[in-house]
Order: sequence, then C-alpha cells, then structure tokens
Amino acid sequence: DVRGVVAPSTEGEIAILDNHAPLLTSLQPGEVRIIQDGSEDTYLYLSGGFIEVLGNHVTILADAAERDTQIDLERAEEALKRAEERVANSQSDLDLQRAVSSLRRAKIRVKIGKKRKNRLP
Repeated sequence: DVRGVVAPSTEGEIAILDNHAPLLTSLQPGEVRIIQDGSEDTYLYLSGGFIEVLGNHVTILADAAERDTQIDLERAEEALKRAEERVANSQSDLDLQRAVSSLRRAKIRVKIGKKRKNRLP
C-alpha cells in the first residue's frame, strides 16, 4: 500500500493519490516516486511507457525500470560522460538524436543515484 505515485507523463509530471479518476497515459523517461506511509519514499528510473489508474490501483508498463538501490552511481556517471562525448562528436542527425536520448537517460539515473547516496547514513 502506498499514499501516492508521482510519474513523468508526456504532458508533465503527474501525481496519483487515493480515489484518482481513471487514467491511461504515456510516460516519458524519468523518475517515478512512490510515496509510502511511515517509511522513506522509493525512487525508480523509468525508461518510459504507460501508466494506468483504475479503482485505486496503479499499473506501470515500461521497457525498463530500476529501483534507486539498483543504480550504481559510479557506472551511471561514467555512462553520462560517454553520452556527453557522443553528443559532442555526433556526425549525423540520427547519431545526435540517439546520443541526446542516451544523455537524458544517464542524467536521470545519476540524479536518482545521488538522491539515494545522500539519504544513506
């Protein structure tokens, strides 16, 4: 049981609370926050996908999702550096588009990894 879910829809960030109206919308890559009663919130990296809200149940369909505890911050920072280099050295529009997409994903993963690191004792 959770108090709410905050997710990155393609129309902007959405918050789902108890008794939310039925909803089906697409999600963009970003951070999902699961708000829990009496314990720390859980953060997920989400590659994009869809969210459905129906009868106080939230279902997320995604190609990939990672809990903040699964993100290796050091590896994520290395991926960010590689993505920045690919953006700088892109030779075609397609290469640039893929590099920018990779850069966005890496930035989100680093952000979530840093949040977790800052919460650890």
